[in-house]
Order: sequence, then structure tokens, then C-alpha cells
Amino acid sequence: MVQAVDSKWQILQQAGYAYNFDRMVYFNKGTRKVFSVDFVQDHSEHDLQTSVNEASNGAEWRFYFNSPPPAAVQRELENVLR
Repeated sequence: MVQAVDSKWQILQQAGYAYNFDRMVYFNKGTRKVFSVDFVQDHSEHDLQTSVNEASNGAEWRFYFNSPPPAAVQRELENVLR
């Protein structure tokens, strides 16, 4: 289990993601993607790598959560992660 968590963190770290302790999310301002801790924990390394590699135009934030976050939460995260 610990090894899987380390592997997932390495996937995110190598792709330029940082962790926001207050919001418990991994984010990348360049690709404008946000991963919840739950999403990372609940999905396989392969699924995570696929999501990290998905093309992003960088115009809008993309949220990878187990359940879509409410619009208010998305706006708050967008403001915090600027």
C-alpha cells in the first residue's frame, strides 16, 4: 500500500504537481488540473498516469475527483490556485 502511494506521488511530482495542504489536492498550474487526494488513493497508478497525460488546453481548470465538485468549490479552488 505504501509503495503504491509513493509511486502515485512520483507520477504527480514528475508531472509538475504540487500539494495544497489546506485544500488536500494536487495541482498543476501549467496544465490547470486538480486531483483530489481521494481520487489519487482510489484509482490505480495506470488510471492516474492516464489522467495526468490527458491533453489539456490550459484554458480551464480540470477537476479529477471521485464525484464532481460543486461549482462553488470549483470557483474557490480556481481562486486559491491562481
